[in-house]
Amino acid sequence: MVTTEWMRQEVLKVIPDASVEVSDLHGSGDHFHVRVISESFEGVRPLQRQKPILSHFKTYISDNTVHALDLKCMTPKQAEQSGETEFDPHGQEQEFYGVHIRRPRKE
Repeated sequence: MVTTEWMRQEVLKVIPDASVEVSDLHGSGDHFHVRVISESFEGVRPLQRQKPILSHFKTYISDNTVHALDLKCMTPKQAEQSGETEFDPHGQEQEFYGVHIRRPRKE
């Protein structure tokens, strides 16, 4: 089972100057909300902020070590203005549900 500290350390390997906050959404060690705050994101589009982190976790996602990764990458100013950013694609208490697709494992 993956821990929030492991997730935090893995993100720091990619964005060393970041402030990283991790929540284990179900306490199961496979569904995570990760909030990454860094000055280096200034002037970088949202998808381009996420791309190196997602690339780093690709192996862990494809082998189902990490099943769901809600990733929010923002500048310190954006983080200050954003408030709560956690999203759980399986959350029952939310007004709407996100798209959550489980891809079949390739043999």
